[in-house]
Amino acid sequence: MEELEKVKDKIKDFILECKDEKSLKLLDLLPTGKMLRSKLILKIAGVNEESIKLCAIVEMIHASSLLHDDVIDEADTRRGKPSINALFDNKTSIMFGDVLYSKAFTELSQMNKDIAYTVSNAVTLLSIGEMLDVDLTDSFNTSYEKYLDMIYKKTASLIEASAKSAAILSNKNRDKYALYGRNLGLAFQMIDDILDITQDSATLGKPAMLDFVEGKVTIPYLLLYERVEDKKRLQSLYKKSLSKEEEAWIKEQMFETKALKDSINKAKNLGNEAIQAVKDENNESLVEIMSAMINREF
Repeated sequence: MEELEKVKDKIKDFILECKDEKSLKLLDLLPTGKMLRSKLILKIAGVNEESIKLCAIVEMIHASSLLHDDVIDEADTRRGKPSINALFDNKTSIMFGDVLYSKAFTELSQMNKDIAYTVSNAVTLLSIGEMLDVDLTDSFNTSYEKYLDMIYKKTASLIEASAKSAAILSNKNRDKYALYGRNLGLAFQMIDDILDITQDSATLGKPAMLDFVEGKVTIPYLLLYERVEDKKRLQSLYKKSLSKEEEAWIKEQMFETKALKDSINKAKNLGNEAIQAVKDENNESLVEIMSAMINREF
């Protein structure tokens, strides 16, 4: 998409303004993802100078959170490429994340007050969500509310803020678009958690069923724990390197208890609620984005 190139150019312009060669070099090494937040902003607000600027700010914030995330998770790859902390060290990853954050906020401070507040508030939630995510891996979490709160803050809050800010920018109904963004974020994370179980390592680009090994009790495991007869066995496999037999037992139980099927339905329900929220807004592309996400092969 040509407009996404404009977003990348704007990010580069912002970093050039920092007058720091190392930051520019690090920016070139950052792998770009699907740019979901930018696509969302541009679908709502159209392509103009302010919307491109908003996209660049949001993408810099998102990239910064991932740089910090990779240090927390001790990850050596990001989107199939070596992460910044693997190429350099943790200090560089954290400090470059801080450069991106602070420059994004500098530019955000020059935008509409409601937009600046909406995005800034989401970054606070995102940071709290990161802490919650780490804390929830301490022990086997059985609370759906805690899981939902964490994925809302960590993933959905910035997507919600992107949609709401784009609506403010283009004088559209901010509440409808905020609901759409929130549900898009929640469904996006739930589907990611489901794919960890249903897809193989080659498709995922990381070991399959890694979430449970890393201490993440995601939506399918929460439903499974509620329904499985041998709860002790499931708990005994938590944070453990799983054998083929143990992986097979978990998958079998997921199907038998319909934990997987109902997890997919929860994500689909969120998606359909979002589609309903914007159905009168004459924005077919938003319906397409959500439909493609929820009506996919699991």
